Amino acid sequence: MRHPGLVALCLVGTVALSACQKTTDEQVERALKDVNVIDESNLNDVMLTIADPGEAVDYFTRTLQENPGRIDLMRGLGRSLIRAQKPTEAALVWRQAADHPDATPEDRVMLADALIRANQWPEAKAELNKIPPTHESFDRYRIEAMVADSEKNWKKADSFYEIATGLTTTPAHVLNNWGYSKLTRGDDAGAEKLFTEALTYDPALFTAKNNLVLARAAQRKYDLPVVRMTQTERAELLYTMGLAAIKQGDISTGKGLLQEAVDTHPQHFGLEALDANVQL
Repeated sequence: MRHPGLVALCLVGTVALSACQKTTDEQVERALKDVNVIDESNLNDVMLTIADPGEAVDYFTRTLQENPGRIDLMRGLGRSLIRAQKPTEAALVWRQAADHPDATPEDRVMLADALIRANQWPEAKAELNKIPPTHESFDRYRIEAMVADSEKNWKKADSFYEIATGLTTTPAHVLNNWGYSKLTRGDDAGAEKLFTEALTYDPALFTAKNNLVLARAAQRKYDLPVVRMTQTERAELLYTMGLAAIKQGDISTGKGLLQEAVDTHPQHFGLEALDANVQL
Protein backbone atom coordinates (compact mmCIF):
# COMPACT_ATOMS: atom_id res chain seq x y z
CA MET A 1 0.00 0.00 0.00
CA ARG A 2 1.39 3.34 -1.06
CA HIS A 3 1.42 6.33 1.22
CA PRO A 4 0.80 9.49 -0.88
CA GLY A 5 1.85 11.71 2.00
CA LEU A 6 5.16 9.99 2.36
CA VAL A 7 5.80 10.12 -1.41
CA ALA A 8 4.99 13.82 -1.46
CA LEU A 9 7.28 14.41 1.47
CA CYS A 10 10.08 12.55 -0.27
CA LEU A 11 9.53 14.55 -3.45
CA VAL A 12 9.64 17.80 -1.53
CA GLY A 13 12.82 16.65 0.15
CA THR A 14 14.35 15.79 -3.20
CA VAL A 15 13.42 19.16 -4.68
CA ALA A 16 14.73 20.94 -1.61
CA LEU A 17 17.96 18.97 -1.73
CA SER A 18 18.34 19.74 -5.43
CA ALA A 19 17.72 23.45 -4.83
CA CYS A 20 20.09 23.43 -1.88
CA GLN A 21 22.74 21.68 -3.96
CA LYS A 22 22.32 24.25 -6.75
CA THR A 23 22.60 27.12 -4.29
CA THR A 24 25.71 25.57 -2.75
CA ASP A 25 27.32 25.14 -6.17
CA GLU A 26 26.59 28.76 -7.05
CA GLN A 27 28.02 29.95 -3.75
CA VAL A 28 31.16 27.89 -4.25
CA GLU A 29 31.53 29.21 -7.79
CA ARG A 30 31.13 32.79 -6.61
CA ALA A 31 33.59 32.23 -3.77
CA LEU A 32 36.17 30.77 -6.14
CA LYS A 33 35.66 33.68 -8.50
CA ASP A 34 36.21 36.11 -5.63
CA VAL A 35 39.39 34.29 -4.65
CA ASN A 36 40.65 34.44 -8.24
CA VAL A 37 39.96 38.18 -8.37
CA ILE A 38 41.86 38.69 -5.11
CA ASP A 39 44.76 36.56 -6.34
CA GLU A 40 44.87 38.44 -9.64
CA SER A 41 44.73 41.77 -7.85
CA ASN A 42 47.66 40.77 -5.65
CA LEU A 43 49.61 39.57 -8.68
CA ASN A 44 48.90 42.84 -10.48
CA ASP A 45 50.27 44.75 -7.49
CA VAL A 46 53.40 42.60 -7.45
CA MET A 47 53.94 43.16 -11.16
CA LEU A 48 53.60 46.92 -10.73
CA THR A 49 56.06 47.17 -7.87
CA ILE A 50 58.72 44.52 -7.41
CA ALA A 51 58.61 42.50 -10.63
CA ASP A 52 61.14 42.97 -13.41
CA PRO A 53 59.72 45.65 -15.78
CA GLY A 54 60.06 43.35 -18.79
CA GLU A 55 58.23 40.53 -17.02
CA ALA A 56 55.50 42.98 -15.97
CA VAL A 57 55.06 44.14 -19.56
CA ASP A 58 54.76 40.53 -20.76
CA TYR A 59 52.27 39.70 -18.00
CA PHE A 60 49.97 42.67 -18.61
CA THR A 61 50.20 42.30 -22.40
CA ARG A 62 49.18 38.65 -22.20
CA THR A 63 46.44 39.24 -19.61
CA LEU A 64 45.01 42.18 -21.57
CA GLN A 65 44.88 40.04 -24.72
CA GLU A 66 42.90 37.47 -22.75
CA ASN A 67 40.64 40.17 -21.25
CA PRO A 68 40.39 42.94 -23.86
CA GLY A 69 38.74 46.15 -22.76
CA ARG A 70 39.70 45.94 -19.08
CA ILE A 71 40.94 49.37 -18.13
CA ASP A 72 42.75 48.17 -15.00
CA LEU A 73 44.96 46.00 -17.20
CA MET A 74 45.54 48.90 -19.60
CA ARG A 75 46.71 50.98 -16.66
CA GLY A 76 48.98 48.19 -15.48
CA LEU A 77 50.50 47.81 -18.93
CA GLY A 78 50.94 51.57 -19.31
CA ARG A 79 52.77 51.84 -15.99
CA SER A 80 54.89 48.79 -16.74
CA LEU A 81 55.96 50.18 -20.11
CA ILE A 82 57.05 53.39 -18.38
CA ARG A 83 59.09 51.33 -15.91
CA ALA A 84 60.59 49.46 -18.87
CA GLN A 85 61.70 52.77 -20.44
CA LYS A 86 59.26 52.45 -23.36
CA PRO A 87 57.35 55.75 -23.21
CA THR A 88 56.19 55.79 -26.83
CA GLU A 89 54.51 52.40 -26.44
CA ALA A 90 53.17 53.48 -23.06
CA ALA A 91 51.57 56.55 -24.62
CA LEU A 92 49.64 54.34 -27.06
CA VAL A 93 48.28 52.26 -24.18
CA TRP A 94 47.43 55.26 -22.03
CA ARG A 95 45.57 56.80 -24.98
CA GLN A 96 43.36 53.71 -25.08
CA ALA A 97 42.80 54.02 -21.33
CA ALA A 98 42.02 57.75 -21.59
CA ASP A 99 39.41 57.05 -24.28
CA HIS A 100 37.86 54.15 -22.34
CA PRO A 101 34.22 54.59 -21.12
CA ASP A 102 35.42 54.05 -17.53
CA ALA A 103 38.35 56.46 -17.80
CA THR A 104 39.05 59.09 -15.17
CA PRO A 105 40.89 62.41 -15.65
CA GLU A 106 43.97 60.80 -14.09
CA ASP A 107 44.23 58.44 -17.06
CA ARG A 108 44.69 61.48 -19.31
CA VAL A 109 47.25 62.84 -16.85
CA MET A 110 49.21 59.61 -17.24
CA LEU A 111 48.89 59.90 -21.01
CA ALA A 112 50.43 63.39 -20.81
CA ASP A 113 53.21 62.02 -18.61
CA ALA A 114 54.03 59.29 -21.15
CA LEU A 115 54.02 61.83 -23.99
CA ILE A 116 56.51 64.05 -22.13
CA ARG A 117 58.76 61.06 -21.54
CA ALA A 118 58.56 60.39 -25.27
CA ASN A 119 59.57 64.03 -25.90
CA GLN A 120 56.17 64.88 -27.40
CA TRP A 121 55.62 68.14 -25.53
CA PRO A 122 52.93 69.80 -27.72
CA GLU A 123 50.86 66.60 -27.60
CA ALA A 124 51.25 66.43 -23.82
CA LYS A 125 50.07 70.02 -23.44
CA ALA A 126 47.05 69.29 -25.65
CA GLU A 127 46.05 66.38 -23.41
CA LEU A 128 46.47 68.48 -20.26
CA ASN A 129 44.14 71.08 -21.75
CA LYS A 130 41.42 68.42 -21.99
CA ILE A 131 41.49 67.76 -18.25
CA PRO A 132 38.85 69.62 -16.20
CA PRO A 133 40.37 72.33 -13.96
CA THR A 134 38.51 70.77 -11.04
CA HIS A 135 40.74 67.69 -11.23
CA GLU A 136 43.61 68.27 -8.81
CA SER A 137 46.32 65.68 -8.29
CA PHE A 138 50.02 65.58 -7.61
CA ASP A 139 50.86 64.15 -11.03
CA ARG A 140 48.66 66.67 -12.82
CA TYR A 141 50.47 69.65 -11.25
CA ARG A 142 53.88 67.99 -11.56
CA ILE A 143 53.37 67.61 -15.29
CA GLU A 144 51.83 71.08 -15.66
CA ALA A 145 54.98 72.48 -14.03
CA MET A 146 57.22 70.63 -16.47
CA VAL A 147 55.25 71.89 -19.47
CA ALA A 148 55.40 75.46 -18.13
CA ASP A 149 59.16 74.98 -17.69
CA SER A 150 59.54 73.88 -21.29
CA GLU A 151 57.84 77.11 -22.36
CA LYS A 152 59.99 79.19 -19.97
CA ASN A 153 56.85 80.38 -18.20
CA TRP A 154 58.68 80.58 -14.89
CA LYS A 155 55.88 82.16 -12.86
CA LYS A 156 53.42 79.44 -13.82
CA ALA A 157 56.06 76.73 -13.35
CA ASP A 158 56.85 77.91 -9.82
CA SER A 159 53.15 77.98 -8.95
CA PHE A 160 52.57 74.44 -10.22
CA TYR A 161 55.71 73.09 -8.53
CA GLU A 162 54.60 74.59 -5.23
CA ILE A 163 51.12 73.07 -5.51
CA ALA A 164 52.54 69.67 -6.46
CA THR A 165 54.91 69.72 -3.50
CA GLY A 166 51.98 70.28 -1.16
CA LEU A 167 50.04 67.33 -2.59
CA THR A 168 52.50 64.59 -1.69
CA THR A 169 54.32 63.31 1.37
CA THR A 170 57.34 62.34 -0.78
CA PRO A 171 58.22 65.49 -2.73
CA ALA A 172 61.95 64.82 -3.20
CA HIS A 173 61.79 64.27 -6.96
CA VAL A 174 59.52 67.22 -7.68
CA LEU A 175 61.71 69.47 -5.51
CA ASN A 176 64.72 68.23 -7.47
CA ASN A 177 62.97 69.09 -10.74
CA TRP A 178 62.02 72.50 -9.41
CA GLY A 179 65.60 73.09 -8.32
CA TYR A 180 66.90 72.12 -11.75
CA SER A 181 64.43 74.59 -13.27
CA LYS A 182 65.87 77.33 -11.03
CA LEU A 183 69.40 76.27 -12.00
CA THR A 184 68.67 76.63 -15.73
CA ARG A 185 67.31 80.15 -15.09
CA GLY A 186 70.48 81.19 -13.30
CA ASP A 187 68.90 81.29 -9.84
CA ASP A 188 71.70 79.28 -8.28
CA ALA A 189 70.91 80.18 -4.67
CA GLY A 190 67.24 79.28 -5.13
CA ALA A 191 68.26 76.00 -6.75
CA GLU A 192 70.63 75.18 -3.88
CA LYS A 193 67.82 75.67 -1.38
CA LEU A 194 65.45 73.34 -3.26
CA PHE A 195 68.05 70.60 -3.76
CA THR A 196 68.87 70.73 -0.05
CA GLU A 197 65.18 70.46 0.81
CA ALA A 198 64.78 67.50 -1.57
CA LEU A 199 67.52 65.65 0.31
CA THR A 200 65.72 66.09 3.62
CA TYR A 201 62.94 63.93 2.17
CA ASP A 202 65.19 61.44 0.37
CA PRO A 203 68.82 61.49 1.56
CA ALA A 204 69.72 58.78 -0.97
CA LEU A 205 68.64 60.78 -4.06
CA PHE A 206 71.99 61.09 -5.82
CA THR A 207 70.63 63.27 -8.63
CA ALA A 208 69.75 65.94 -6.07
CA LYS A 209 73.22 65.64 -4.51
CA ASN A 210 74.88 66.11 -7.88
CA ASN A 211 72.63 69.04 -8.74
CA LEU A 212 73.31 70.59 -5.33
CA VAL A 213 77.04 70.48 -6.04
CA LEU A 214 76.45 72.15 -9.43
CA ALA A 215 74.35 74.90 -7.84
CA ARG A 216 77.01 75.54 -5.21
CA ALA A 217 79.84 75.46 -7.75
CA ALA A 218 77.98 78.01 -9.87
CA GLN A 219 78.29 80.29 -6.83
CA ARG A 220 81.96 79.32 -6.51
CA LYS A 221 81.30 77.31 -3.38
CA TYR A 222 83.88 74.60 -3.91
CA ASP A 223 83.39 72.63 -0.70
CA LEU A 224 81.16 69.59 -0.49
CA PRO A 225 77.75 70.16 1.15
CA VAL A 226 77.03 68.48 4.46
CA VAL A 227 74.84 65.63 3.22
CA ARG A 228 74.94 61.87 3.64
CA MET A 229 77.13 60.25 0.97
CA THR A 230 79.06 57.07 0.32
CA GLN A 231 82.74 57.04 -0.58
CA THR A 232 81.85 56.46 -4.23
CA GLU A 233 79.35 59.33 -4.18
CA ARG A 234 81.93 61.60 -2.57
CA ALA A 235 84.35 60.87 -5.41
CA GLU A 236 81.69 61.48 -8.05
CA LEU A 237 80.59 64.75 -6.44
CA LEU A 238 84.17 66.00 -6.23
CA TYR A 239 84.56 65.12 -9.90
CA THR A 240 81.40 67.05 -10.82
CA MET A 241 82.59 70.05 -8.80
CA GLY A 242 86.02 69.92 -10.41
CA LEU A 243 84.60 69.98 -13.93
CA ALA A 244 82.28 72.85 -13.00
CA ALA A 245 85.22 74.83 -11.60
CA ILE A 246 87.26 74.30 -14.77
CA LYS A 247 84.38 75.40 -17.00
CA GLN A 248 84.11 78.59 -14.96
CA GLY A 249 87.80 79.29 -15.47
CA ASP A 250 88.97 78.21 -12.02
CA ILE A 251 91.48 75.80 -13.50
CA SER A 252 93.75 75.33 -10.49
CA THR A 253 90.82 74.71 -8.13
CA GLY A 254 89.20 72.36 -10.61
CA LYS A 255 92.36 70.34 -11.13
CA GLY A 256 92.76 69.99 -7.37
CA LEU A 257 89.17 68.74 -7.02
CA LEU A 258 89.62 66.23 -9.84
CA GLN A 259 92.78 64.93 -8.19
CA GLU A 260 90.91 64.64 -4.88
CA ALA A 261 88.20 62.66 -6.67
CA VAL A 262 90.82 60.24 -8.02
CA ASP A 263 92.42 59.89 -4.59
CA THR A 264 89.01 59.28 -2.98
CA HIS A 265 88.05 56.44 -5.32
CA PRO A 266 90.87 55.47 -7.75
CA GLN A 267 88.79 52.68 -9.33
CA HIS A 268 86.39 55.23 -10.79
CA PHE A 269 88.88 57.62 -12.32
CA GLY A 270 92.20 57.43 -14.10
CA LEU A 271 94.95 60.02 -14.62
CA GLU A 272 94.39 60.02 -18.39
CA ALA A 273 90.75 61.05 -17.89
CA LEU A 274 91.92 63.64 -15.36
CA ASP A 275 94.41 65.20 -17.80
CA ALA A 276 91.85 65.15 -20.62
CA ASN A 277 89.19 66.90 -18.56
CA VAL A 278 91.57 69.61 -17.41
CA GLN A 279 91.81 70.69 -21.05
CA LEU A 280 88.07 71.58 -21.11
